[in-house]
Formats: sequence, C-alpha cells, structure tokens
Amino acid sequence: MYSTVSRFRPLRRAAVPFAAATLALGIAATAATPAAASNSYNGRAYVYGTGTMLDDLNDEGAVNTTTNRLSNATCLWQTILWADGYLPRSGADGAFGPQTRAATVAWQRDRGLAADGSAGKLTWGKAGKKISFDGVSGGKRYGGYHGKNWTFMVRRADAGGNWEFASANGVIETAGYNTRTC
Repeated sequence: MYSTVSRFRPLRRAAVPFAAATLALGIAATAATPAAASNSYNGRAYVYGTGTMLDDLNDEGAVNTTTNRLSNATCLWQTILWADGYLPRSGADGAFGPQTRAATVAWQRDRGLAADGSAGKLTWGKAGKKISFDGVSGGKRYGGYHGKNWTFMVRRADAGGNWEFASANGVIETAGYNTRTC
C-alpha cells in the first residue's frame, strides 16, 4: 500500500531537475539576448546614417535625464554642447545630469526650439544642420560638426552606418545608446 508521501516522491524528484533546467535556460536566454536598441525613433543602438552625413541626425533618439542618460549618444550631445560653448570640456562625460540639462535648455532657447532640456528629434535635427563637410576616405564617410567655438570630427565607423566621433577629450568614441565609455 502506498502512502501519500511515497506517491509524490517521484514528482518531487522530477520537479527539482526540471526547475533547475528551466532556471538555467532562462538565465542563458537572458544573457544571450542583446540589449534592445534605445533609439526611440528608428530602433537602432547607434547614431546612424546612410548616404550623405548632412541629414544623419534627423531621427536620433532622445537623450535626457531619464532616457539614455548614461551613454555615448549623450556624450556626443555633450560634445555638441561643448563645441557650441554651452558646456565645459569636463562636462562631456556621457552622463546627462543637471549641468547638461541646463546647457541643453540654453542651446534650445538660442535656436528657437522648445526649451525642454531633452535632446530629442527636433534638437538633434537642428544640430545636424551644423555638419559642415562630408567626404569619403579609406572607405569611411567623414564629416565635421562646426560649433561656435570648436569643430570636431564625426564619421561612419562601418558599412552599417554607425557613427563615431572625436569627443571633447579628442578620443574616438562609438556613438551608442547602450554603451558609455566617455
């Protein structure tokens, strides 16, 4: 005669390995899944473009105190602010904080944009009008952002159209939404 305990023992023995396998598969799937692209307009993980560079910034994702706050895309935006004289060189650190927000508000106000402190589609588009030259060298497309005080290099890093830029510190950075190396 089976007791209640002995009838459920095989189920408990099977449940432990099953739960462990399920947990392991879940962890593996989570670790193997790449981070979702953070650009809210075109779904890409990097500042991106095709054709001429002069309109590449027209559909870039927002960077602000809550969205893409810690990223190289933020560092690119801060480098634009530095080149235009709104942020000190030390402020281009890839972290969108109160100083970057205040500089963004001033930059937007001076250009007749809604001064909301968020670099969104219209703000990026306005900055893109300052790409001053465009050419190809060594298989890469190059351009420059010509700010009020400084000009810095931008280029497409690869055939995929992903951007790189010379940060305010002169280091070449990839303009990603999901990375921060600035």
